[in-house]
Order: sequence, then C-alpha cells, then structure tokens
Amino acid sequence: MKFDIKRHIYLTLLFILSFTTGTANPQEADSIRITVTDTIPTYTSDSAVISFLKDAGIPITRNSKLKLLKSGRAKFIDLFEEIRKAKHHIHLEYFNFRNDSIANALFDLLGEKVKEGVEVRALFDAFGNLSNNRPLKKEHLNAIRAKGIEIVKFDPFKFPYINHALHRDHRKIVVIDGKVGYTGGMNIANYYIKGLPEIGDWRDMHIRIEGEAVNELQDIFLTMWNKSTKQHVSGDKYYPLRNDSTFKGDKKVAIVDRVPRKAPKLMRQVYIKSIDAAQDKVQIVNPYFTPTSSVKKAIKRALKRGVEVEIMIPGKSDIPFTPDAAFYTANKLRKKGAEIYVYNGGFHHSKIMMVDSLFCTVGSTNLNSRSLRYDYEVNAFIFDKATTHELSTMFEHDKLDSTLLTKEEYKKRSGWKRFVGWFANLFTPFL
Repeated sequence: MKFDIKRHIYLTLLFILSFTTGTANPQEADSIRITVTDTIPTYTSDSAVISFLKDAGIPITRNSKLKLLKSGRAKFIDLFEEIRKAKHHIHLEYFNFRNDSIANALFDLLGEKVKEGVEVRALFDAFGNLSNNRPLKKEHLNAIRAKGIEIVKFDPFKFPYINHALHRDHRKIVVIDGKVGYTGGMNIANYYIKGLPEIGDWRDMHIRIEGEAVNELQDIFLTMWNKSTKQHVSGDKYYPLRNDSTFKGDKKVAIVDRVPRKAPKLMRQVYIKSIDAAQDKVQIVNPYFTPTSSVKKAIKRALKRGVEVEIMIPGKSDIPFTPDAAFYTANKLRKKGAEIYVYNGGFHHSKIMMVDSLFCTVGSTNLNSRSLRYDYEVNAFIFDKATTHELSTMFEHDKLDSTLLTKEEYKKRSGWKRFVGWFANLFTPFL
C-alpha cells in the first residue's frame, strides 16, 4: 500500500483544525481521577473491574464461547465460513472496506447470500473510506447495491467539511443471525493476509463470540444503522439468543462501547480501572501508543505499586509522525520502570491488554486521543484465565521478534528522530 502523504496531511489538518471551531476541551475531557489507596487490596483485579462495569451499567454476560483469531488469514477463513452458514441476516460495521481482492470476494459472497433470502447490511465510515488509498467509490457502491446488499456510509463529508472530522466510527463488528459476533482490530483489506512491502507482515487480533454478548454487538450495530439510515430495524428475530436456554458457554464477557456525547469517558475509565486494579502484571500491545495523560498516570501508579508493566509497540507503522510520538512516550514510561518491547516482525496493529493473568481485552481501541476521546469504539473485556493466558503466550512469543528498549537503544535513534518524537508528542491530544 503506497502511503498518500498529501491525503494524510490533509486529513490530519482537517481533524486538528476542527478544534478551533468546536467545543472539545482535551484538558477538561481528560480530567478522570480514580482514587488509589496504599492499603493492601482485599480484592482481585478482575472482580474490581467487574464491579466497576456493573456500576456503570455494563452487562457481564456469563455464557459466551470465544475463539481468538490471531491473524488476518484466521479471521477471514472463519468469517467467510460463518457467512456461508447464514440463514437470516448478516450485519457488518467497519471503519473501512478497502477496494481489493478480499473485499471483492466478501461482497460476491454476500451477494450470493442475498439471493438465498438473507438480509445483508453493511456500514462503513466516511472518514475511514477517505483515508483509504483504495476507497469504495460511487461506481463500487452502485455495483455492491446491485447485488442486493444495503451499504451505507456513516456521516459523509459535506460542507462545512470541518464539522465532520470528529467522532468517527472506528468499530469493527460483524453479527450473523444474531448468534455469532466478531470484533477486534481488523478492517476488510487483503494486507491483513499479504502484508505490505513497506512494513512486512500485518499482525492483528480479532475475536469470535457466541452467546449473550452477541446481543450487545447487535444493539450497537442496529443503533448506528438506524441512526444513519433513519430506518427502524428491530425485533426478536435479530435476537434469537434471548429466548434460547439451550446455548451453553462458560466465558464471562463485557462489551464496552464508547459512544461520543453519551458515554465519552467510558473506555478510558475501564482502561484506567483495569490498570489501577492490577496487582501483578499488565501487558499491553497497541499500535499508536500515545495515551491520554490519565492513562499514562494510571500506568505510572501501577509501576509505583510494584506492578510489572510490559508494553509492545511496533517498530514500523503504516503512517508517519504518530509512531515517533509513541517512541517518545514509551521511553518516558521506560524511565519509570516499564519494559518496552519494539516489535520487529512487521506491523503489530493489535489492540489488546492482559491483566494479572485473570482478564484481558480485545477490540478496536487505540491508546491514543483519537480513540479515547473522540471516536466510536468497541472492546470486549474477557474475564477468563484461559483466554488471557493464550494472549499472554502470544505476547511472550512476540518478544522473540522484538527489541527491548533500553537507554542505549533509544539513543541509537537519530537526533532528528528524537526531535520529531518530542515535537509529535505536543500534538498527542489530537492524534
């Protein structure tokens, strides 16, 4: 994928300029404070976060079946197989569909399902499509709709364009027949399988969910769909698991949905609560690691308590500027005691966190201002030791393809790169 620097600069400036006319206040929005005492905790970290989520009104579903999809190939094989089984409906919500071989194969398959009488609805973000170097254009959308697929662009750019830069739909959700759901960090693009010449393999993470948690993903999709189309799609036929007492699963899952203006602080709060509750170890993989000040403070508090904090960032990235800020931020945390691993096996785009070998999260949320302050995001928080262990095992394996960031390693970066990192850090409230 050839990087379009002019388009990236335009979109970045458009987003930053929107703050000059908007009411967003990064300092005010980032004013979360969670009190931490020095007393010995009498709780486990997972129970503390579950309690927090319940108080926030987030359901903890207890009967899920889960399957981690740790590569693009695994995701698309599983997704296509499940689509072929669909009987009633297929719902897709993505930041973007890249106009390439995998998307074409997907829309061809969805067209076949329409012929079988299956309802197919697809939603994608206008900003995500615009930032894509192979976007869906009018003729592509016409061809997709000719197959009988309903496809809608979320918040299309209209004059004045600047008003549309905030609050983009960055979620990745699929719901099939109301029984199987998918979420995670992958859009629809063939580079999740083939990689990119500039950065090598594209590492990413997705998860397949069965059980009551799928109802939560369905709620999210239908709310956004009805908002975007002015339709009123609803009814029990989209929620078959509500009346199914025979389904058996054993995983506890909470679907955390960040909705601008409605629950703008929720994702930050759950991340902060998770880190503040940690007693032993926190492991984080995130591609654009420029967290808000409240998240950085939570990490520093954990380090001060003696919690082991390991953070993995990619050595290569699909965009410029932000990775330099990530190195700067990561090095600051290294000085406080965090272990920073720079992944060299391609671009690690996963958005995961594991805490105390007890619970984990997989989702669409980057640890940056764009995700934590502005966009629509969704993460599955999974309270299951086996799933957490599987992710931690992957983390340990990925260390073998990583470089431990030390003072000496950081100084190997050129003076110019270090300056760019410092300069980019000044813009992290907007990145």
